[in-house]
Amino acid sequence: MAQKIPERLSWAVDQLKIAGDERLLEIGCGRGVAVSLICPLLTTGTITAIDRSEIAISAARHRNKAHLAAGKVSFRHAALEDLAGPARSFDKVFAINVNLFWLDAALGLDAVREMLAPDGMLFLFYEPPARARRKQAEAKLLANLEVNHFEVLETIEADASRSCLFGMLAKPMGNRA
Repeated sequence: MAQKIPERLSWAVDQLKIAGDERLLEIGCGRGVAVSLICPLLTTGTITAIDRSEIAISAARHRNKAHLAAGKVSFRHAALEDLAGPARSFDKVFAINVNLFWLDAALGLDAVREMLAPDGMLFLFYEPPARARRKQAEAKLLANLEVNHFEVLETIEADASRSCLFGMLAKPMGNRA
């Protein structure tokens, strides 16, 4: 029996508007569910997915065996700030319910800034546990992005039936959109 895809993941992937030829980075990929939704949308594009948990990365690799074999995805057991690679190498960086941007926003956003290609975009998606906490969560995220020199281009809201899901689309200040 196929596992049900959490609504927050399918909604977030829809908001990314995958073009097919982009280079993506998922921060905190967990068991690779979002990757499994994105890879079929990629033509010449690729996705790199990272997580701090070796167990999660192992499960993500298992779930996405065919996509790994096709060269569409690479998984890395790494923290964002420890991810080594060429600067300016991702068109879209995204995270779903990742606490890094609440706890140590400066460290995470500095790393993202270095990884984003010119005109690259950051997408952060959250589902606070209660509707009453959504505005508080939005305000905190907006403040963290702005103080770390990211311009919020759009706050994306799920429809009312999807409780308190929201996302923010941002870019480093000084980058063209």
